Parts: sequence; C-alpha cells; structure tokens
Amino acid sequence: MEQKVTFFLGANTPSGFYSLYDQMLDPAEARRVFLLKGGAGCGKSSLMKRVAASLEEAGQSVEYIRCSGDPDSLDAVIFPQLKAAIVDATAPHVQEPRLPGVVESYVDLGRFYDHPALAEKREEIEKATLGYKSHYTRAYRCLTAAAQLLEDNRALLLTPQLEAKMAKRARGILSREVKKTGRQSGRATQRFLGAVSCQGHSCRFETVDALCRKVYELSDTYGLGAGMLTTLAAGAMAAGYDVILCPSPLFPDRAEHLLIPELSLAFVTSTPTLTYPGRPYRRIRLDAMVEGEVMRQFKSRLKFARKVHAALLAEAVDALAQAKAEHDVLEGLYNPHVDFDGVYQEAQAITEALLSLA
Repeated sequence: MEQKVTFFLGANTPSGFYSLYDQMLDPAEARRVFLLKGGAGCGKSSLMKRVAASLEEAGQSVEYIRCSGDPDSLDAVIFPQLKAAIVDATAPHVQEPRLPGVVESYVDLGRFYDHPALAEKREEIEKATLGYKSHYTRAYRCLTAAAQLLEDNRALLLTPQLEAKMAKRARGILSREVKKTGRQSGRATQRFLGAVSCQGHSCRFETVDALCRKVYELSDTYGLGAGMLTTLAAGAMAAGYDVILCPSPLFPDRAEHLLIPELSLAFVTSTPTLTYPGRPYRRIRLDAMVEGEVMRQFKSRLKFARKVHAALLAEAVDALAQAKAEHDVLEGLYNPHVDFDGVYQEAQAITEALLSLA
C-alpha cells in the first residue's frame, strides 16, 4: 500500500498555536486555493477528504495536512502538481486571500447550517465552546514548563566542543551525499512532521519513508542536533537542492528533521520516547558525542528533568484530549443540523475545478 505524504502546518507549542500556513504554497506559483469558512461540524474535513480521494484516483499527488489538535481531522490538502490547495481558513489558522478571484476563492460552508434549529441549542453550544478553549490554556502552560526542562538539559550538554564535532560530521556527510548541481541555491519549505495532540506526542515517520529511501537516524535524547540539521540544510541548498525543514513542536525555531526529496535523503531525530520505526541507512548517536565527564557530572539532574518533562507532557496531552472531547460534543450538537448533501455537492464542484487545471 502506497504511503501518504502527511504533515502538519500548525503546532501546539509553549507559546500557543504556531502557524506555518504561509508556507503552504509558494505565492508566486499558486494557481488555485479554496478557503473554507464555517464553524464546528459543518463538514470542512469531510469535504477535503472527498476531494483528495477523487484527485488521487485521477492520478494527482496529494499532501495531507493534519490538524495538530486532532490528527484524525484534516486542516488542508495540497495538490503539488496543480499548485493548488484547499484549506480550513478559520481560527486558529485564519487565511485571507492575497489575489482574490485570481487564486483564492471563499467557500462558505456555514450556509449549510439549519440556523433556526441551532438557535434552540445556544446554551449548550456556548458551554461547549468555553470548555474547549479553557483546556487549550492548560495544555500550553504544561508545554511551557516541559520545554523549559528540556532547554535546561540541552544547555548543560551543548558545549562548543560538541557543536564543533557535529558540524564536522555534517560536513563529512555533505561531501558524500550532496553533490553540487551548478544550479542556483535551493529553497527551504517548512513543515511540522510531528505534533503534541490529543493522541500524544507523535511523528509522521511514514512521510519520511514515502519521500526518501536513504534515512540517517539522529539518536538525540537531549535536543542537541538542531545546529547539525541546519548545517546540512544550508549545504544542500547551496548545492542547488530544495529541502523540507521540519521544526520541533516544542521549539519551533529549531530544526528537528530534514528531508531532501530530490536526493531521496532524510535526516530524522529519534528519541527514546519517539523512535524512528524504520531501518535507517546510518544511525548517528549524538548522545555519545557528549563528553563523558559532562554526562557523568549531570547524570542525576538529567534523569530527574526527563522524568518531570514526561509527566508534564502527559498532562498537556490530557488537556488536549479533554479539549477534543469538548469539541466532539460541539460537533455532535451541530452535525444533525448540517445539509451534508449540499456540502458534498460543493466538494464535487471543487473537484471539477481542480481537475480542470490538470
């Protein structure tokens, strides 16, 4: 079975929701983008699933963008060959048109609500909406504390000597794996490969295997490899290759994974709790590069911080699971009062519009 290419364009981070939706498509190349508007339960994800299935059946490649709060739900689908996309353009990833009518079109799914029927459920809807948001506030507090503990461990271990070792290793890999093309510098696109969601801290490693045959696994318990990945990405771009740089959900300013699809080459971070399940081409043990004396000196402190970090992360996941439960209640209130036949007719119209671009 062919593996699907799946990413996230948003993440639950210590500072709240972090968006990469401005990198969904290159604005200069985008041909058609449908901006879905409408509240809970109006069929946004269902519409995207229908259109994506139809376009896959027609031979088009599809990139699935999952919801960072609930990975079972879609927030966008991208059609790279068509340079087109459909996106849930509501909060927290609000999207507005740059070239309305030329590229972007609004799709109002709220028009399929039965407004009189929903008005009778106003109190229940208000209660579920407030509860949903409060759980996210708790989750972000837990993620902040968890990230601070990780940062403390990283600061203890990331010495100039270690950074020099990793930079040297990165240059060696570039000399073997990345040959200069003579083309202009490549571009970097950012996508989250992992997320902290109601389902736990997860990573879509299947996307790595779908795009890349040769995988370097960076065994990295303490978040030491961001600089190495940045060096590798810079080297690949300088040689003329486009890269997909995948930030960490807890530290979105730092790289956690790197994909170079044209070379079928990937570098993935693997931790004791989130391990790459495939068979890597090479495994690089970044933990083993730490000076032995430094590791011995802080052994108990590192162990304590990891234990508390795991507990805080579990609390964040629990809060997100409670938010999901509230959202399910909200969708349950809305769903019976949505004209899904109308939603699916809209899906068919969008499908036809996209296929006309082929």
